[in-house]
Amino acid sequence: MIKNIIKYVEQKFLSKKDIPLFNSGDTITVYFEIKEGDKKRIQSFKGIVIKKQGKGLTKTFTIRKISMGVSVERIFLINQPNIKKIKINKNGKVRRSKIYYIRFLKGKKARIKN
Repeated sequence: MIKNIIKYVEQKFLSKKDIPLFNSGDTITVYFEIKEGDKKRIQSFKGIVIKKQGKGLTKTFTIRKISMGVSVERIFLINQPNIKKIKINKNGKVRRSKIYYIRFLKGKKARIKN
């Protein structure tokens, strides 16, 4: 009984409905809000989804990009309130759910097939 109530509350009030379905290997852009003092601005982070894990409110995903020759990975919570929009740029075809091997590849080898 209590589990049903918790699931109902999570579905109705705490989860975002406008999040698209994406998997590891997809290239996505996450738009999130940053507060600097009393100012707010929207920043984007575009990269390849390395992994998705968890379920419910604790679901997270990791995105990896290369910026000026330095690789950057960032972990986002799906239900994070400062995430404004998630846009899928390209669907990738991979055979694993967690593609950590891409960390060690460079150049053309680091590309993912469509």
